[in-house]
Amino acid sequence: MKFEVNRDVFSDAVSFIVKLLPQRPTLPILSGVVLEAAENGLSLSSFDYEVSSRTSIDAKIDEDGAVLVQGRLLSDIANRLPDAPVTVERTDQGIAITCGRASFSLPTMPIEEFPTLPVVEGTTGIVSGEDFSEAIGQVSVAASKEDVAPVITGVHLTFSPTELNLVATDRYRVAVRTINWESNFAEGDQALVPARTLSEVGKSFGSADEVTVTLVTEGERQLIAFTAAGRTVTSLLIKGNFPAVSRLFPAQSPHFAVIQGSEVVDAVRRMQLVLEREQALRFSFTEDGLNLQAHGAEQAAGSEELSVNLQGNDIVVSLKPQFLLDGVNAIHSAFVKIAFTATDNPNKPGPVLLSGQTSLDEPAENDTFRYLLQPNLLMR
Repeated sequence: MKFEVNRDVFSDAVSFIVKLLPQRPTLPILSGVVLEAAENGLSLSSFDYEVSSRTSIDAKIDEDGAVLVQGRLLSDIANRLPDAPVTVERTDQGIAITCGRASFSLPTMPIEEFPTLPVVEGTTGIVSGEDFSEAIGQVSVAASKEDVAPVITGVHLTFSPTELNLVATDRYRVAVRTINWESNFAEGDQALVPARTLSEVGKSFGSADEVTVTLVTEGERQLIAFTAAGRTVTSLLIKGNFPAVSRLFPAQSPHFAVIQGSEVVDAVRRMQLVLEREQALRFSFTEDGLNLQAHGAEQAAGSEELSVNLQGNDIVVSLKPQFLLDGVNAIHSAFVKIAFTATDNPNKPGPVLLSGQTSLDEPAENDTFRYLLQPNLLMR
C-alpha cells in the first residue's frame, strides 16, 4: 500500500474518524483506524461494535492495500504535520508517514481481526444539516450523564413522514425540538440514540446541505446511520422504554414572565460566583421586576434586579443555575418566555417551561423548541 494525499484533507478525515473511538476499548484493535487505498481513492473507517465512522477522500494511489493503525496516535500526527503533501507507505515494520522533512513510523495491528462495518440499508429520511445540528445541540444537553439508567443517557427520536421529533431528559429537565424532513418512515417509528454519539454527529454534519438518517436492522441488532457529504456514522440503539415525558408539558401557560435572554444569562453567571456547585438560585418574579438572590457558603451572598414582563401573580421559584443557563442558551431568540405551571400544593411550584420570544410581547415564529425545568425546594 502506498498513497499521497493533501495534508489538510487527510488530517480532517482522520479527525472525523477518531472522534467516536472508545476511550477505553475492550480490545486494542477497536482503538484502530483502517486505511484502505484503492483505485477510487482512500477510505478511512473505525468500528467498536457499537459505533462506526467511515469516509472517503481523494488520494493519489500508487499501490492498493489496507492497514489497521492506532487511531488517536495517527490523528495526533496528522494534525501536526507540516504544510506539504503526505505520503503513506506500507513497510515491513508497519507504515511510514512522510510529510516535508517530517517522518514517522507506526506499527500496524492485525486487520483480519477487525469487525466488518455495518451495511447501511433500511428506512430513510432526509433533513437539513443546519436544522438537524441545531436541534441536536438544543436537546442533547438535557440527556443524563449518569450510566445508572441507560435509557435517559440517550436522545429519543420519533419519526413521521414529515416531522422528526427529538427529546432528552435527565429527570430534572426535559428538552424537546421538532423539525421538518422528508422520509418514508411510518408515524410512530422511533430510535433511542446515545447522546454523546448524536452530539458528535451534530457537530460533524452541521455544514452539510442534507443529512440522510437510516434505521438499520441486523438480525436482533438495530442501528441508526447518519450520512452526509461522503461521511457516515452508525450507532447501536439503546434498548429500553424512554419515559413518557411529553405528557409533562402543559397544554396552556397563561402565567408567565418574559425577559431578555442575554440579561438573565449575565445575571445568573454573576450569582453563580457565590454559590456552591449544587446550590440553587432564588428567582422572585413580581410586577416590579425579577429579583435574583444567591446564598453561598460562609455567608457569601449576591442579589440583582432585572426588568421583566410578568403576566399573572407574583411567584418565587428556586432553580439550579446551570440547568437554567443550558435552557436559555439553547433558545435562539432575543427574549425568553418563562411559564409557570401549577401543582395541587400552592407552596410547591410546578416545573417552569422555557421557550423563545421575538420581543417582550411576541412569541418567536415557528419556534418548536421547549425546555421544561423542575424547581428545587424553595429556600427559606
